[in-house]
Amino acid sequence: MTNPYDSVPNPMAPQGQPHPQPAHPQRYAPQPGPQAQTQPQPGSPHEQWRWQQPTSAAAPVGSAPASHHELYPQPERDEGRRPRRRAGAVVAMLAAACLVGGAAGFGAGALVMGQQQPQTQSAPPSSDATGETVSDPQTIADVAAAAGPSVVTVQAVSSNGSGEGSGVAVAAGGYIVTNNHVVTLDGQTADARITVETNDGRLLEAEIVGTDPIVDLAVIKVDAELPVVTFASSDDVRVGDTAIAIGAPLGLSNSVTDGIVSAVDRGLRIASSAAPEGSDQSQQEPFGFWQENGAQGAQEEISIPVVQTDASINPGNSGGALLNASGQLVGVNVAIASMGQGSSTSGSIGIGFAIESSLVQRVVQEIIDTGEASHGLLGATVSDVTDASVGTVGAQVRELSDGGAAASAGLQAGDVITEIDGQRVTGAVDATAQVRSHPAGAEVTVTYLRGGEESEAQVTLGAL
Repeated sequence: MTNPYDSVPNPMAPQGQPHPQPAHPQRYAPQPGPQAQTQPQPGSPHEQWRWQQPTSAAAPVGSAPASHHELYPQPERDEGRRPRRRAGAVVAMLAAACLVGGAAGFGAGALVMGQQQPQTQSAPPSSDATGETVSDPQTIADVAAAAGPSVVTVQAVSSNGSGEGSGVAVAAGGYIVTNNHVVTLDGQTADARITVETNDGRLLEAEIVGTDPIVDLAVIKVDAELPVVTFASSDDVRVGDTAIAIGAPLGLSNSVTDGIVSAVDRGLRIASSAAPEGSDQSQQEPFGFWQENGAQGAQEEISIPVVQTDASINPGNSGGALLNASGQLVGVNVAIASMGQGSSTSGSIGIGFAIESSLVQRVVQEIIDTGEASHGLLGATVSDVTDASVGTVGAQVRELSDGGAAASAGLQAGDVITEIDGQRVTGAVDATAQVRSHPAGAEVTVTYLRGGEESEAQVTLGAL
């Protein structure tokens, strides 16, 4: 049964041709303490691959008013430059790689070393402490020394269990971004007590400013100034750039790993980490995360745009930083792929994912300004193209919502969406992830095929 609101049909359902099965994404939960027993939970029954990181249902993205806690601005895009095309959608279920030793997923954080010239970004007006940018990238040690102090270890404790992940200081005033599944213990609780361990060994109490389960992000705040990381533009991240992950894998704070950017603009579907609205969790289904006490979380799914990397990411890295060669944030680590349920391989297999920095920056700023973030809604049910006669991959429109954004723009059932704002759409998950990355009310250009002819439509997205 499909959801008329930008839903993605079950990829395992027959659609004319067998659907390829990608590696199983997994979120990593925290390593258990001396008295705890970690117990793996089953992944989605419809997928062979597990992602070790929770996912949440896509939501509309909306812009928020400016604040004195303003994040570093995105570098301006060269107007003469063709937007980067998406590498492809990942339709498999992900396992959260965020939490270590507890109920939540591990926060997996990878840093990407870009090969382009470093970009200069101004600090927020009220910032007293800002992270350094490596002016002449030479070694991973340079990046680790410059950006490491901006990365923290995040610990969450509740009556349902405990977990550990990572976080990154993103704005003056003690604001830190992490994964939603870290602070909700993979969706088990909405009232966990949060503690932050800084790079220099301080333990600080933290409060939750706001969460966004739609893209698995959360903002927390401590009463201290921390060095603030700088943001890289997602448009400047290239396949082959060096990637560096900083976080707390298996509870080992301040750990650094490196690799390359394996792919950009992936559409990734993972399990939702939305916290329960009430105290009764008896109807929740297992997430497929490592959980300390066998507790269960919600089994919904979300689609997000990610950067793929082979930098080693393990339980406890969730919410950590993915940096480039200039020490700039290119993503927040969110999930890894594993070899599947029952596999002896439960750690990094060289396929990790980080939420794109441009999306992170927008969502964080909106949460700081208003307490929540918005996400775009297309108002259409889409599916992967399985008919070779169409001649291209894309997202085929199946149904339209009356009065929705797609219908208002003139799209029709049967149209095949191939690009959104110049970025290639390879399938239903990819289309949903791109729509969710925009705020509610954003105007996007949708390129589509109808009867073999290519056309464009200006679509004003609704609000999820």
